[in-house]
Amino acid sequence: MHQPVTETNLKAYQPPPGILVRWGRRLIKLAIFALFSWCLAIIFVWSRQEKLLFHPDPPTPDFKFELAHTSEVYIDVPGAKLHALYLRQPAEQSHGIVLFLHGNAGNLETWFTHAEFWLETGYDVLMPDYRGFGKSTGKIESEAQLNDDVLRAWNFVAPNYQGKKHVVYGRSLGTGLATSFASQIPVDLLVLVSPYTSMTDVAREYYPWVPTGILRYPLKTNDLLPTLNNNILLLHGTNDKLISIGHSRRLQQLNPKAELVEIPGASHNDVHEFPIYISALKDTLASLYAPK
Repeated sequence: MHQPVTETNLKAYQPPPGILVRWGRRLIKLAIFALFSWCLAIIFVWSRQEKLLFHPDPPTPDFKFELAHTSEVYIDVPGAKLHALYLRQPAEQSHGIVLFLHGNAGNLETWFTHAEFWLETGYDVLMPDYRGFGKSTGKIESEAQLNDDVLRAWNFVAPNYQGKKHVVYGRSLGTGLATSFASQIPVDLLVLVSPYTSMTDVAREYYPWVPTGILRYPLKTNDLLPTLNNNILLLHGTNDKLISIGHSRRLQQLNPKAELVEIPGASHNDVHEFPIYISALKDTLASLYAPK
């Protein structure tokens, strides 16, 4: 038998949810999905920082460097060997040594391309590949490890240059390492080509959604540069789209000893091909040993 409808068993009428309620539920779901996706992206960035920052090229099979007055050397570091090119002036007529720290991609095959320029300066040059670059073994694991490798590369040649000029040159990624080195070891000249204020600032420009606290390679040039008392030369192209010239302008303001040479029309990868760059670097290197 059908139960008679009474006031006690009659279900109250429930109107369908309004449009605001329906959209509110959808927004909550979207917010949860967005938060979940953001957390996954943060985890990805945290765990893959080396892959995102460093882009080494392996050595070309059977490639041999045939450069005037330049030899291949290997430098022992904890758990690895750094491959480096060591250019020495004829008959040991060197004015000093330049430790050249290159950028975040390629290897010595693509970076050591201006041996003639360095021979003309009268300086010897040591250019190491970072771990995993070219013929260097091992892998990059931390900023502290990178800085320690730079120090070991320096110690490999420093005993040969007692009483001579000491120069550290950084290009792009290498500028942060060069500045860190100059804050620990006294040098006569720090050269920064296409530098950044910090890798934290660069990351903020390209990935504003990433919390800077998760970055394991902050490379804070802007914290160290004001503490330096040596000569500082900044070289930066006005058309640099990767690291804008604004970084160099801010760095120059942090240390009154820093000289900034702006190179009109130069971009990130061709700055070394401009006459202004060549003359500024040559003149500055010469001024270190020229009679006062």
